Amino acid sequence: MAHPALAAALAEAGAPEPRILEPGFAALLKIMVGQQVSTASAAAIWRRLVAAGGDDAERLLGFDDATLGGIGFSRAKMRYGRALAVAVTTGAFDPAGLGGLPGDEASARLTALPGIGTWTAEIYRMFALADPDVFPVGDLALREGVRMALGLADRPDPALAAALTAPWRPERSAAALLLWRLYRHRRGTAVLGADGASGNGAPDTAAAVAAPTPV
Repeated sequence: MAHPALAAALAEAGAPEPRILEPGFAALLKIMVGQQVSTASAAAIWRRLVAAGGDDAERLLGFDDATLGGIGFSRAKMRYGRALAVAVTTGAFDPAGLGGLPGDEASARLTALPGIGTWTAEIYRMFALADPDVFPVGDLALREGVRMALGLADRPDPALAAALTAPWRPERSAAALLLWRLYRHRRGTAVLGADGASGNGAPDTAAAVAAPTPV
């Protein structure tokens, strides 16, 4: 990486591993499940959901409140998960079909769904759509990574973080992965992008640190 701060972060923390999710309903639901809960809780909820077959949209719609509550869904996530499943099963929304769209348009279509905010849309674009130029400034852990990398006294707010990371275009996704890794390296705390965001595990979060509202 050409930027000196990123080169220093790479030398300190090492290269991040690729984080890849298969585009579709399950990937988007996985990100929603991982919002605002601990890493361990997100992983446990996702394992229970997959074991019950709830990573399939039609199967999820067959689950009543008691079933979803037993899996670990909050009332809000029940509503959001079902709304996503309805949109997918009716053909109103195809999360796997967003890959050819400009990033802003993909985000707009995602955030038009109930319960999906900017952070969730950006994480989906980064990990499922392989968008190379995403930097989710709503993520507190990532902004703390910016502070660490640039040697700032205070964590930048989202607007300042966006300005500070603009020179890293068009590879801000790689920079984000690196700064999550730097955060994990210095804090010893699992965060999205540095630990287990791909494969069969739930996306990692640092509880509320990595997940602003709304989902």
